[in-house]
Amino acid sequence: MTSSTAQSAASGGGGNASQPDHLGHVIFITAAAAMGGFLFGYDSSVINGAVVAIRDRFDIGSGALAQVIAAALIGCAIGAATAGRIADRIGRIRCMQIAAVLFTASAIGSALPFALWDLAVWRVIGGFGIGMASVIGPAYIAEVSPPAYRGRLASFQQAAIVIGIAISQLVNWGILNLADGDQRGKVGGLEAWQWMLGVMVVPAVLYGLMSFVIPESPRFLISVGRTDEARSVLAEVEGARTDLDARVAEIESAMRSEHKSTFRDLLGGRFGLLPIVWIGIGLSVFQQLVGINVIFYYSSSLWQSVGIDPTSSFLYSFTTSIINIIGTVIAMIFVDRIGRKPLALIGSAGMALSLGLCAWAFSYKSDAAGEISMPEAQGTVALIAAHAFVLFFALSWGVVVWVLLGEMFPNRIRAAALGVAAAAQWVANWVITVSFPTLSDWNLSGAYVIYTVFAVLSIPFILKWVPETKGKALEEMG
Repeated sequence: MTSSTAQSAASGGGGNASQPDHLGHVIFITAAAAMGGFLFGYDSSVINGAVVAIRDRFDIGSGALAQVIAAALIGCAIGAATAGRIADRIGRIRCMQIAAVLFTASAIGSALPFALWDLAVWRVIGGFGIGMASVIGPAYIAEVSPPAYRGRLASFQQAAIVIGIAISQLVNWGILNLADGDQRGKVGGLEAWQWMLGVMVVPAVLYGLMSFVIPESPRFLISVGRTDEARSVLAEVEGARTDLDARVAEIESAMRSEHKSTFRDLLGGRFGLLPIVWIGIGLSVFQQLVGINVIFYYSSSLWQSVGIDPTSSFLYSFTTSIINIIGTVIAMIFVDRIGRKPLALIGSAGMALSLGLCAWAFSYKSDAAGEISMPEAQGTVALIAAHAFVLFFALSWGVVVWVLLGEMFPNRIRAAALGVAAAAQWVANWVITVSFPTLSDWNLSGAYVIYTVFAVLSIPFILKWVPETKGKALEEMG
């Protein structure tokens, strides 16, 4: 490949880009980095199986319960906001290793709490790890991926998240069965819910170990003057036929016009921040305000609140996780074929319809003589619509938002902008998580009407403001 061809392929980011000599190795590198996403999904969702037990163990109401469940999200927001600066100073790999240590400590501490405040603190510590992984995963994958494969490889982050969610539900279901269906039943000297939270130590340690066998980002290596190492990594991930000198020169040229991104660099425009930063924040916020994490944090207690027995509620939590994986695979297939915006629009329309059906079905919930129930027809509609909602989210916003956040910002502000957008996502997640128990007690159907409205509003947002990044190299984002 000639120098001019290599530069054209790199800047165009389309199908002309050089194929790596060992695509399987590139996939391994991506999968190792995406283990942070697995832990993100696992830790976010594993609490679902412990909600009822924690309420009973510490004898707390809906408000206090919501604060404990949402405590991790405080750490997530801080971790996401600071991860970009940390990664720019010490590297992407070191940042992953710090996150792995935090995940491990959180798993052990959450499984062995002394009191309610103690459990909340350990969840905040785990949140730091989740927030860091939510930023470093997509940023690292975008920086090591060949342009022609970047969309599909970036999808590994969301794939890992949904697999983590599914595995956590499967582990919870298995532990619940070992405890004879009682979340507070004893298994090996600990209550079932403690095992549910503690098992995360296994993937946390694996994530830390895998971070030692993958290369540092070539962009970071160039930024600290380790050009020979960067050239070696580029050959490893983009193919030996790539004009490495041209690629290094291209990245150096882009970086010469940059400086370490800070929050100050994001300022500008009529509303304080640069327009592209507001778009990133909007994507993050809409992703959460449709209520997706209500399904993953509260689905077991949600189904029990409409009259479904505990064992079945855990099973439905697992089946929604499987649907989540199926939808993510669909997105991975189509994200580079039809583009980011069309997938997002399809998902928004599908989510609006399915959430509306959930709101209608839940309006038939009754609590006659202390017996919670729903008519059979409405109960069936609620189950189908909830699964459809998860499917439409997974095949669209679940993947597209992470891909866009890894791609859409100019190089000079990427790390800081991604950190702010991810922090906004965790704040919105916290709002939804902490408000749902109270909203559910007030009016479950009304809560789903609110989520439906946000799904509808996301459609004009995509059409008017969100850019299409399909087929563009990171250096083109300006």
